[in-house]
Amino acid sequence: MSDDITISLQEAEALSNKVLTHNGFSQAHADAITRSVMAAQRDECHSHGLYRLIGCVQTALNGGVDTQAEPTITDQAVSVVKVDANKGCSLLSFEMGKPHLIEKAKRSGIAALAINNSFHFSALWPEVEALSAEGLVALAMTPSHAFVAPAGGTSPLFGTNPIAFSWPRPGNTPYTFDFATSVVARGEIELHRRAGKSIPEGWAIDNEGNSTTDPVAALAGAMLPFGSYKGSALSAMVELLAGPLIGDLLGHETQAANTEKTGKPFHGELIIAMSPEAFLGNDADTHLKHAELLFEGILAQGARLPSQRRFAARERSRNSGITFPNALHEELKALASS
Repeated sequence: MSDDITISLQEAEALSNKVLTHNGFSQAHADAITRSVMAAQRDECHSHGLYRLIGCVQTALNGGVDTQAEPTITDQAVSVVKVDANKGCSLLSFEMGKPHLIEKAKRSGIAALAINNSFHFSALWPEVEALSAEGLVALAMTPSHAFVAPAGGTSPLFGTNPIAFSWPRPGNTPYTFDFATSVVARGEIELHRRAGKSIPEGWAIDNEGNSTTDPVAALAGAMLPFGSYKGSALSAMVELLAGPLIGDLLGHETQAANTEKTGKPFHGELIIAMSPEAFLGNDADTHLKHAELLFEGILAQGARLPSQRRFAARERSRNSGITFPNALHEELKALASS
């Protein structure tokens, strides 16, 4: 049997939905989660694709997410909307809060969506790209559980604390980036562990503070921030903006779900949207075209724009389906029928 399997996007979407609904997720949550993991899988972002369904199910079984939760929306201020996920997955909360965020940003120029009390596992770029598709500039961030040591430290304090940004481009794919403030996303170490592969030097330290290439030791120890003190400072910024500023927890005050059902995997997310039209009026198109000089200058040097690889992968997946490990496919089928 081949190590990999290729299936259509439609088959993968149906499998994802079946895994989730079979394990107790409401149809609304299953649909929102499926849209996110399928976007990642389609774009060959494997660490946030179908593989993440296993964690969703395990978190539900361990009492770490309310699979039937109905988000509560609060019109907090002229430019602020808040959504309480009520211990549900953040993705449904984002989809419900998004129309309010868009309306406020287009009316006021800048607006924020604060999601509280949510279980968050997903990539952030689908969220900011959904906003740039509406002509908005978008920025998103969220803390996670304490997996990362601060620069110069030896034990976990920060989350992987990703930041995502998307800029709409006239007649082109958006300029989008999404990266953890750790050297890599935790899912990358998990995938190395599952594959029995070593991780590169500089990704993590073991529980005694020593550098390690063993993914098991890395997961038991601490990940490292990218860029040393620079990544560490950005990580602290994410903790503050998507924590105390919106009335939510710091990463080290949360814990992943566990079999003892004592975990507290709930925290916040902050999404900021800005309207070029509100800032610039009739000159918006002129200045968006001006911004293209920057992208042209990057490409002229032979450099790559963030997400170019993803957009190429997206076309491949649409034409040829998605390829991923057969072992993962079998595991997902078992979850959909067990």
